[in-house]
Amino acid sequence: MDVTIQVRQRGVLTLPAELRDQYNIQEGDTFSLVDLDGIFVLTPMMPMVPELVREIKRARSETGMSLNELLKGLREQRERYHKEKYGPKQTS
Repeated sequence: MDVTIQVRQRGVLTLPAELRDQYNIQEGDTFSLVDLDGIFVLTPMMPMVPELVREIKRARSETGMSLNELLKGLREQRERYHKEKYGPKQTS
């Protein structure tokens, strides 16, 4: 299908009704726009929560970690990342 769309006020793009119908695109659906050196690729964002839950369960099963141990490790990783990216916390 070859379709021309126009950028309107505030950057709004309207997808033709036949594309919305064909791919069941509903108002409020979220998409990711990837810029490949001027070629734009629009892909639907899929809910990640069920996948993340499966990954957490798998990680706990493989390591034998409790949920509290896993959360503690995640907090520690987040603190290390923040320190590396932004430097040590400033005290008032």
